Order: sequence, then C-alpha cells, then structure tokens
Amino acid sequence: MRLLIFILLLVQPNFNSIKASPNEENDIFKNLKYRNVGPTRGGRVTTVHGIDSERNTFYMGTTGGGVWKTTDSGNNWFNISDGYFKSPSIGAINVYQKDPKIVYIGTGSDGIRSNIIVGKGIYKSSDSGKSWDHIGLENSGQIGAVEIHPEDPNRVLVAAIGQPFKNNTERGLFETKDGGKTWDKILYISDSIGIVDVEYAPDDPNTIYAASWRVERKPWTIISGSENGGAYKSVDGGKNWNKIDLGIESKYIGKIDFAVSKSAPDRLFVMVEASEGKGGLYKSEDRGKTFKHMNNREELVNRPFYYLNVESNPLNSDILYSSANRFMISRDAGKSWRSYSTPHGDNHDIWINSNDTSVWVQSNDGGANITFNSGETWSTQFNQPTAEIYQVEVDDQFPYWLYGGQQDNYSTVSVPSLPPYGLQAGPNAYITNTGGCETGPAVPKPGNPNIVYSNCKGRFGVYNKLTGQEKQYYVGASNMYGHNPKNLKYRFQRVSPIHVSPHDSNVIYHASQYLHKTTDEGVTWETISPDLTAFDSDKQVISGSPITRDI
Repeated sequence: MRLLIFILLLVQPNFNSIKASPNEENDIFKNLKYRNVGPTRGGRVTTVHGIDSERNTFYMGTTGGGVWKTTDSGNNWFNISDGYFKSPSIGAINVYQKDPKIVYIGTGSDGIRSNIIVGKGIYKSSDSGKSWDHIGLENSGQIGAVEIHPEDPNRVLVAAIGQPFKNNTERGLFETKDGGKTWDKILYISDSIGIVDVEYAPDDPNTIYAASWRVERKPWTIISGSENGGAYKSVDGGKNWNKIDLGIESKYIGKIDFAVSKSAPDRLFVMVEASEGKGGLYKSEDRGKTFKHMNNREELVNRPFYYLNVESNPLNSDILYSSANRFMISRDAGKSWRSYSTPHGDNHDIWINSNDTSVWVQSNDGGANITFNSGETWSTQFNQPTAEIYQVEVDDQFPYWLYGGQQDNYSTVSVPSLPPYGLQAGPNAYITNTGGCETGPAVPKPGNPNIVYSNCKGRFGVYNKLTGQEKQYYVGASNMYGHNPKNLKYRFQRVSPIHVSPHDSNVIYHASQYLHKTTDEGVTWETISPDLTAFDSDKQVISGSPITRDI
C-alpha cells in the first residue's frame, strides 16, 4: 500500500505547471482588435460648428464618441479625435473663419447628466483636424464655450464650468494670447461656480459677456443655480468685470446662454434658468444696461442642465433658435415661438452659416443633421456610429448578434457581429429593433434568439423578432412615474437588470429593490428576496435643487 501511494504521488500531474502564465494569457489576446459593428443609428451630439466659406464642411462633438467631421454635407462622417483626445466627451467647437484650418475644441459636455463624462481640457488643430495638440486646462472639467478673437486666432476665451462632481479652482473664464501655450484666469467667482458661456460683441472684441453657473452633479441629484449666479460684462477685453443686472426678481439664477447677432450688435439675448417662474428669454437693446423679459414659455428652459441653448440669425436678429426638448424658432425677437421638426428630439445646439443663413448644422440626441433650406429637409443620422449604448448582451447563434439599449431611442437594438454577405448599404447598416426602449437591457433567449426580453423604465417586455410584436408587463402593475419613490411598491431603476437562468431558459430574473422571478415570460411574477437596498424613506425624495427637478 505504501508503495502504491508513493507511485501515485510520483505521477500526480503538476497543475500549476500547465496553468497559463500571465504572459501566455496576454499572448492569447494580443492580436485581437476591436472592430466597429454598429449601429450607425446616431447618438447624442452636444455641439456643432461649420465653416462659412466651405458650405459642405461641418464638425460635430458627441457626448462620448469624440469629434467627427464631414466634407460632403453629412453624407459621410469620419472621426478626427481618436488617438489624440483624453476624453471622448465634447463641450464646444470653434473654427477660426478667416483661416478655417485652425480649430479649437473644449472637452467635457455642459449637458450635465448623472452619467456625464469628465472633460480633459482644450485641443487645437492647425490642419483642419488632421492632427491635434493638447493645450492645457486639463482639470477644468466641463467646457461650456470656446470663443476665438475675430482678429487674432491665438487669442481664445474658454468658459470652464469646472469639475462636475466636486469643487475645484480650475474653473472660470480663461484666456490665452499665444494659442494655448499659457492661460490666464480673467474671471473667477468661486471653487463651486464656473463659467458656462462667453461671447464677444460682434463689432467690438473688447466687449465680452460671460455667464456664471453653480452646478454640481451627484449620483442621486443635481444642484443647479445659486444666489451668486448671473451674467457679467467687460468693456476692456476682460481686465475688469461688472455684474449685469438682468432685472430678474428671483432668488436663484442657474444656467445661462447668450445670443448676439452681427446684424444688431447692441442687442443681447439671454436665456436664463431662474426660480419662481422668472426663467426664460430676456432681451437688451443697449448691450446689457437694461433688459426686458420677452418670454417665460416652459419649453424654452425645461431641463436646463441638459438643454438651454439660444442662437440668433447672423443676418436678422429678430430670428432666434431655441434648442431644448423641442426645437423652436421665433421671428419677432422672442415674443412668440413655434416648434419645428428635426430628425430627432432633445435638441442641443445649432450653427448657422453667416453667408447663407439657410445653411445649418443642428444637433440632438439622435446625432447631427444638416439642412440647406432652413430645416425643410435634413441629412440622415443613420450614418453616424456614435450611439451611446447602455449595456451589451450576445446571443448563441452563429454568427452571433449583439444587443443593447441605445440612449434616447424608441427601442433597444441588435446588430450582427458579421453582417449578411453582399449587404449593399454598408457593413454597419444592418440594424433590427428588439423592443423595450432606450434604457434596455435587451437579453436574447438562449436557444431562440428571435425572442428578446427587455426593460423600459420598469416595464418588462417580450419581443418577437420574426413578427415585430412585443408584449409588455408591469411587475406589480405599477407605473413608476408620477409617484413619490418612497410610495412605490417596486422601485425599478430606469436600467433594471434582466438575467436568464443558465440552467433553465424558461426562468427569468428581474430586479427592483427585490429580486423577481418569472417562468412564463412575464405573465406572472414571484418575489424571491427581501428588500436588498438600504431603504431610507427620508431620502426617497424628488431630486434636483434649488431650481429644477433632476429628470
């Protein structure tokens, strides 16, 4: 017996010796490369710009996909920031019109949602975006605006909002006079209040308007506005500043955006987030000495931390454009407004050609779109691989498909890892909807990828890809909207997890504060866990302060 045990010990395999070493594991993956499989259904674009003298050339800055450029009026877009930028979130783009090879980019979107990507400073290109130099302000967080001096492309103003999740001192209004080699902070309020917008007077670059904004994002709320918010003006190129009296009888001032037109440089339009119903559009006819409240229509200032943008027509200052949930135009200097259709809702920015004001590039949650007839027709958004995907699942067919929820779209989406042979519309054009809505997730059924389980803001869906039909169920028959969260029976997140059991594909799990289980594809549910959250009813409140709800 002793001899047998001894022999077994001698022949026992050395499992440590056959385990892959870290270097061998790295070798397995070293030749793998990412490839873009779509979708080409565009994602959120936060800022746009164009070139007056080049009607077919435009730039767009996305919320998480970097900077893109088109030279053929939006028929094709190509990325120009990959490999150069430290942050894919873009806050501002400006092109020097007298020499359009010079482009400045500010990273960090000013649409400060809870999933905001922090910016990493300013970039400059001297060759139309072929190459880029990082020129500073790396810790300035989000950038609201970049303005180039009309006579000197080395003089640039940057409105730095600051770090969105914490106080910091690298915020305020910055100026460079040497193309970004050095920067001076020329307007500073505090370590919690940044500058969100800046404009030169069209006929006098010594006159500068700047807007301050107290904003801080937390995972559970947003603080937008303070008693120290407001607008400022300098008449000596930024050496000295005076606070502008907007004539607003409101305790709190939040986000602000300016519009000035070279056709009427004395006119200054200010879109303001303010408490007590005093927000909306204000107009000055004397460069900010006095103001008139033109319109407090809610659509102009709804969800201001995400929208709030006003632009004036370069050749007719009576025409104004408001980008918010709706895209609206005023033709009487802001007295009245009318909604106009864009290819997608949730609008963010617009640039208008100064030589031909029927030429625009406009942006929204679905991408960037171009018009040459003042919005009667638009270029497509289905050629922009910039989708913001909430999560990714894969099915078990071959070749496999990928599934996910796409931000601000009516359905979750699926794309093939390998598109069908001979597809004429391009390798990334094959997209199918898979039910649910933007939040997702979208989870294919193991063994039957034509059935997809999805979520839409608390509703569980079963989608059939063959018929295009979907059934949706409320778990507990309760809509999560319109209720105080502490009174909800089930507190589902907008993006609530779904998991199919690897042991039995008929068993599906879904989670609120409880774990739920169904064996009949959502018709009936069993709650199989206690409350898994640290529930405190005092903290289950409507978020957002001191002016606007965080929705």
